[in-house]
Amino acid sequence: MTISTRGAGKAPAVLVLEDGRSFRGRAYGAVGETFGEAVFSTGMTGYQETLTDPSYHRQVVVMTAPHVGNTGVNDDDPESGKIWVSGYVVRDPARIPSNWRSRRTLDEELASQGVVGISGIDTRALTRHLRERGAMRVGIFSGNAVQDEGVLLAKVRQAPEMSGADLAAEVATKEAYVVPAIGTKKFTVAAIDLGIKGMTPHRMAERGIEVHVLPATATLEDVYAVKPDGVFFSNGPGDPSTADHPVSVMRGVLERKTPLFGICFGNQILGRSLGFGTYKLKYGHRGINQPVQDRTTGKVEVTAHNHGFAVDAPLDRVSDTEFGRAEVSHVCLNDQVVEGLQLLDQPAFSVQYHPEAAAGPHDAAYLFDRFVTLMEGQRA
Repeated sequence: MTISTRGAGKAPAVLVLEDGRSFRGRAYGAVGETFGEAVFSTGMTGYQETLTDPSYHRQVVVMTAPHVGNTGVNDDDPESGKIWVSGYVVRDPARIPSNWRSRRTLDEELASQGVVGISGIDTRALTRHLRERGAMRVGIFSGNAVQDEGVLLAKVRQAPEMSGADLAAEVATKEAYVVPAIGTKKFTVAAIDLGIKGMTPHRMAERGIEVHVLPATATLEDVYAVKPDGVFFSNGPGDPSTADHPVSVMRGVLERKTPLFGICFGNQILGRSLGFGTYKLKYGHRGINQPVQDRTTGKVEVTAHNHGFAVDAPLDRVSDTEFGRAEVSHVCLNDQVVEGLQLLDQPAFSVQYHPEAAAGPHDAAYLFDRFVTLMEGQRA
């Protein structure tokens, strides 16, 4: 990636997909070139949380909402210490942000962090193209990086694909840290950081949990060194078929029957640990308005998602696994994709979406309470 923060918003820009389709617009954020997997997000709000979600590492995010940047950027809502998206695509960026918490414009924030974007293109047409053809590699080029489109297309096709990408260790913390319980400490949880969002340990801390956030490379010995009442596996980027180390650690946790909760990438890790396969979705689920049914209660939740891979588990029956009986606990109502798993003979469950509500609705907050209930039951 080559970037410059000068001239953003004025320079010509072009977006080139790996199948040869292109869109011309104006530079947004930094000027230069960038590559990633083109995906679209259907959220109308919460762009700051999306940008700073480590799950979006090496992805170029297309916003389906036509007007982006209205509330500017503040210093309270980031989910990590930096913007993780590889590129950003919007139709009509806000000229002037209007929010009492805003400290700078979204354009300024993207430029300051070197994130190359493009504005002024038909994002509806681009989204329809990705829905029909599937998520694919893409490049954004602006300023002096704009060349003959044949040259740019060749560059895009040389970029790495998301299938087979092992990315969790690239976004995870390098050193363990502790998020203390809020109020009286009730439990200790070891959280494996595969790309964790800042709000997730906070949601556990609100429930009296002291959270020890461990690197993606943490061993089973590292996990049990903190004497956990429960173990958590976070969201994160990349292809779950490459995540052999987290699978090995999770299997060790399952063998010890310690209460376990996984979200997003953690759900895929549980699927693999139980012997199920994973596969790449055509264009994935991304946004804060995805309908999911909790099959254990019949309740339908509006949920926040970011995943391009899914677990291949049967929806119509209970499965026998090495760790006891397992079933699909949650399912997406749009396309019947597996959205959650649970073991019936020991305390372990997972969901494919993000229940911490950053950004997104609060419908799934009960899952943290369900994790607390498992730990209470184990202690009793």
